[in-house]
Amino acid sequence: MKTASGMSLDEIQLGDLEFRRVRLIFDTEIQANRFALLKKTLGETVCAPRYQSLAALIRARYPESIEKPLGTFLLERKQAGDGVYKRFLNRYGDETYSRFYLRDAEWLGRKGLYCYALGETIVYIGQSRDSFGKRINQGYGNISPKNCYLDGQATNCHINSLVTRHRAEMRLFLSELKDLSRMDDLEKRLIQMVQPVWNISLKGRV
Repeated sequence: MKTASGMSLDEIQLGDLEFRRVRLIFDTEIQANRFALLKKTLGETVCAPRYQSLAALIRARYPESIEKPLGTFLLERKQAGDGVYKRFLNRYGDETYSRFYLRDAEWLGRKGLYCYALGETIVYIGQSRDSFGKRINQGYGNISPKNCYLDGQATNCHINSLVTRHRAEMRLFLSELKDLSRMDDLEKRLIQMVQPVWNISLKGRV
C-alpha cells in the first residue's frame, strides 16, 4: 500500500507501529437529506445560543413555520431552492452518507491509530482514544441527523461522505497502541510523513 508521498506503509519506521487491514462492512442504503430527520422545532432551535443570529430572520420571514420540526422546515426550504437551510448546517451537513462498521471482534475494543486508504493510497490518518468500535461504528460510520448541524460533528460528516463516495475502493488499516501517551506524537509524525489528502483538506476547515 502506497502513501501520498510514494512510500509503502511497511516502509514507515515509527518504533513498533504496525498496521493491519480490517474489513469495513457497508449497508446498502445511501442516506440523503439526513438533516431532515431532526425533530426539534425551528422555534426551539433559534433560541439556542448557536443559532440566535438567525432568530430575527426566521421569525420575520417564516413565522408560520416556527412550530415545525427543524428538519422538515429545512428540507422544505431546500426543495424550494431557498439557501437559508444551509445556514443551519455545518460545511458537510448536506452530503450523501452511508452506514458502515467493523465486525471483527478482535479489533472492536482496541485503541490506537487508523488509516483510510483509497485503493493503494492512504488518504486519512487519525487516532482513536475510544475503542475502534466506537470510533468507526458509532462515529464516522453512523451519521445522526444532529451531526449535520452547526453544533454537530462536521469531521464525521465529511469523512463519511468521502468514504461513501469511494466505498468500492475503500480500505481501513488499524494499529493498536498499548501506551496511549504516544498517540498524539505518532499521529502527528505519521501525518507529516504521509501528507494524506483528506487530512490536508480538513485542516482549518471544520
